[in-house]
Amino acid sequence: MGGPAPGSGAGSGAGAGSGAGSAGVEARDPGLQPERTRLAWRRTTLSWTVVAVLGIKLALLDGATAAGLTGLALAALLWIAFLAVSHRRIRTLDTARPRVLSARGAVLAAGCTVALAVCGAVLIW
Repeated sequence: MGGPAPGSGAGSGAGAGSGAGSAGVEARDPGLQPERTRLAWRRTTLSWTVVAVLGIKLALLDGATAAGLTGLALAALLWIAFLAVSHRRIRTLDTARPRVLSARGAVLAAGCTVALAVCGAVLIW
């Protein structure tokens, strides 16, 4: 009744004509996806900052112990590392054709997150 089924018809598949595949890649309009991703990185950075401030409050609330200050210093270093990764990613997403997040950046962000959770657990107990 309607038009052709999705994925079939003119302009799709391997037989779409010469150069159609490369022109489609260059003419790709990402829409608002990079902006949503950029905002997600900003929200995550804000969450990290709140966790860092609460960690400072927790470490200094019961008195400053050597273990608490060590955990606090490690959490601060992790926070700075995550800020560097997120800031680099946010700047990359401002370009017309943003690059894919590198494996190194993804591993660093995930590692910082896991390490911050461990620091938080150490501060609580």
